[in-house]
Amino acid sequence: MAKKRKGRHPAAFRQMAVERMKHCENIVALSEELGVSRRLLYRWRDQLDPVDGGHEPPPESPRESTLRKENHQLKRVLAEKTLEVDFFRGALQKVEARRQKRDDSGARASTTRSGE
Repeated sequence: MAKKRKGRHPAAFRQMAVERMKHCENIVALSEELGVSRRLLYRWRDQLDPVDGGHEPPPESPRESTLRKENHQLKRVLAEKTLEVDFFRGALQKVEARRQKRDDSGARASTTRSGE
């Protein structure tokens, strides 16, 4: 029967990884940098910093919680607006490309209204 290897990474390394994870925007990049799986980082975080345990109140104040929720909401709205801008930018490029094809026919676009 093979023994399961426990504690391959020192406690100090795990704690450092969890602290970096708190301020990291790209967990995948952090996991690659540290040479551990993303799932392992989350497991360490849950073991060392159990915020969602339900038994302990969260360490942040109600104001921090409100600001965190607002920040999350604002990031989501920003992502939606970024998608909208990307969509309209692509649509505008298509319209401009069609207009250039039409203008390449040799005829000049009129700058005055007809009949004047």
